Amino acid sequence: MSKESKKTVVNSWNEWDPLKRVIVGRATGTVVQAPEPNVYRDWPEYGFPAGTYGRLPKEMEDKANEQLDNFADLMEKRGIQVDRPTLMDFSQRVQTPDWVQETMFGCMPPRDVLLVIGNEILETTMCYRSRWFEYLCYRPLLEQYFKEDPNFRWEAAPKPRLTNESYVAEDFWQRFEELGEEEQIQHTYNKSWSITEKEPLFDAADMARFGKDLVMQRSSVTNKLGMDWLRRHFPDFRIHDVTFEDTHPMHIDGTFVPIRPGLVLYTGGRLMNRPRGPLQPELIQLFEQNGWEVVPCAKPVHEHKVPLSFCSIWLSINILMLDPDTVCVEASEKAQMEQFDKLGLNVIPVPFWDVAAFGGGLHCATVDVYREGTCEDYFPKQIEGF
Repeated sequence: MSKESKKTVVNSWNEWDPLKRVIVGRATGTVVQAPEPNVYRDWPEYGFPAGTYGRLPKEMEDKANEQLDNFADLMEKRGIQVDRPTLMDFSQRVQTPDWVQETMFGCMPPRDVLLVIGNEILETTMCYRSRWFEYLCYRPLLEQYFKEDPNFRWEAAPKPRLTNESYVAEDFWQRFEELGEEEQIQHTYNKSWSITEKEPLFDAADMARFGKDLVMQRSSVTNKLGMDWLRRHFPDFRIHDVTFEDTHPMHIDGTFVPIRPGLVLYTGGRLMNRPRGPLQPELIQLFEQNGWEVVPCAKPVHEHKVPLSFCSIWLSINILMLDPDTVCVEASEKAQMEQFDKLGLNVIPVPFWDVAAFGGGLHCATVDVYREGTCEDYFPKQIEGF
C-alpha cells in the first residue's frame, strides 16, 4: 500500500474544528416531489398546485448552481478540498417491493443523507420515498474514501420499508394545516407528527455534534426508534433526545446551532407562529452548567420563504463554520452577520438565498468530511436521565 493511500480522509467530531474537506451538493435536476405520505406540496401560484410535480424551473436551477459553485470556489481558495455528488435522473419513477414513487427529489442537501462521526460516515434511513435512493449520489465518493483511507468506517443504517404503517396517515399534513394553532402546538408537546414508531427513521440534519455529546431533535423525519438505533450504534456517545416548540419540526440546524466551544445559538421568539424554544429545560441546564452561552439568534431579514421552498426563513442561522473563529452566513442576513461580528467571529457573507428552494442553506448544502481535531468531552457535568 502506497504512502498516499494511507492518508486520513474522514475525520469530523463537531461543527467548528478547522474544515479541510467538504461535500457540496448540486441543484441540477431537483424536482417538486410527486405526492407521497409525509410530503405535501401545494404551490398553485407557481404552477405546482397540490398533486402536481416536476422539475424546478431551469432559471431557478441555474441561479442555485451558480451560488453553489461560487461557494465551492470560495472554500477551495481557502485550501479546503471540495467534493461533489454524482447526479441522477431525479424525475424518474422508483420503486421497491412495497411501493412505487413517481419521482425522486435531488442531491442539493447532502447533510440529510450522510452522518459523519469521527472516522465514520453513516448513510441515514431517510423517511421520504422520493429520497430513499438518494444515497446513490454519494456512493462514488464513499467508494473513493474507502479506497484511500484504511481507517474509514463506511456504514449504513437499516433501510426502512416505508410502508403505510410508517406514517400516521397519507393526508396527515393536509389535515394538520386545517387545525388551529393551539391544536398544532399540542402535536409538538405530544411529539406526534406524521411518522410512526414502526421502524427506525432519522435524517442526519436532525443531529448537532459536540464531540462526545450528540444533541438530536425528535421531528417529522426523526422518531424515537431512530434515536434508539443510533444509541446502540454509537454506544460511546451521549445522545440527548430534544424537542423544540416548533409545529413543523424538521432538522435541528435551523434551530439549535453550535458555533464554537462555549457558544451555541438557537431560534428564540414566535416569529411567524414558529416558536422554537426547547421543551426540555435540561438542555439549557446542560450547557449552562458546563460554562456554555446559549444565545438567541438575530431576527431573519426575510419575512417570506423563497418560491417553491419547503424550508423556513430560519435558514438565517443555517451557517457553516470554517473554523472556531470563521463563519459563513447567507449574504442578505445583515442582522445575523452583525451578531456574529459582536460575538467575535470573522464573518464571510455568501450569497445563497437562491439555493433555499432546493433543500436548505449553507449547512444543509454541505457535509464536513474532514475537520482537524479529536473527540473532546465538552460536557463533563451531565444531567442524570438526559
